[in-house]
Amino acid sequence: MAEGQIYKIHSDFYYIDNGVETFECKVREVLKKRKEKILVGDFVEFGDGYIEEIIPRKNFISRPSVSNIDQIIIVSALKEPDLNFKQLNRYIALAKYYKIPAVLCFNKNDLKFDKNLKNRIHDIYESLGYEIVYTSATEHKGIKAFEKILKDKTSVLCGNSGVGKSSLINAINPELNLRTGLVSEKTQRGTHTTRHSEIIKINESSRIVDTPGFSNVKFDFIMPADVDLLFDEIAQFRGECKYADCLHIHEDGCKVLENLDKIDESRYESYLAFVEEAKEFKEKVKYEGRKTEHSKKIVHNRQIAKISGKKRQSARNTLKQKIVKELDHED
Repeated sequence: MAEGQIYKIHSDFYYIDNGVETFECKVREVLKKRKEKILVGDFVEFGDGYIEEIIPRKNFISRPSVSNIDQIIIVSALKEPDLNFKQLNRYIALAKYYKIPAVLCFNKNDLKFDKNLKNRIHDIYESLGYEIVYTSATEHKGIKAFEKILKDKTSVLCGNSGVGKSSLINAINPELNLRTGLVSEKTQRGTHTTRHSEIIKINESSRIVDTPGFSNVKFDFIMPADVDLLFDEIAQFRGECKYADCLHIHEDGCKVLENLDKIDESRYESYLAFVEEAKEFKEKVKYEGRKTEHSKKIVHNRQIAKISGKKRQSARNTLKQKIVKELDHED
């Protein structure tokens, strides 16, 4: 049995790199029964054109769906489209949720933008401990610094369409010649040029997961009382609030509200927006419940498909009926 990493998925075909050559495989039916989604970045065991087993992941993110990554690089444009702090905070919070280090890259540094913008970026995000790099893919500025951040890592490039993710990759390695798109003057949005997630070797030491642009990340998978954990500057006060389930909106004895002058306005506004999204999830859980039965189990250190309780009972009933018929026949 060989081992390798999935670097691309297209339709029902999975493309695997074992470090020497690449293979095109499909998935065994037994593996499909587990209902576990195979992601770009997964290490797998394979043979005879089929994936037999998924090796446990060290991490993953679901939007975009990739696994086993070292860092998330959040790419934003300083202009065209204009920098959207709420969207940037959304990506940062997502990286925080998955406990994956994030680096902030601000592209299109060659364009004219508000001269105070960089100061604001540093005031907000440098104090939170984020590494920041400024680039211009068109004028090749900051590319060496960007390349240094990528060295010896597998990185996910995360950001809206049109911010220049593919252009940055092309600036490092022009031979890749990834498709790029223009930004609409009317909507200030880019066109989707990356159609699927794919691990791309930039050079001998660096790999990037090129992903489709996306802007529909919602925090509809977390409880409202946990959203503050995604904001370090808010989380530092949560233990001092009067109520354990404080949402830091209008509650009495809320230490966050008492310290709003220490929290950037755009960050707090983002927090409030994410709490509202999380409330939708809370309502859904309240009415639908969260009890689910796992579709797999561990036997002898390997995962196998698990038969549901209903199917097990049905099989037992069928067996009982068969035994009764045989006894009647003997009589």
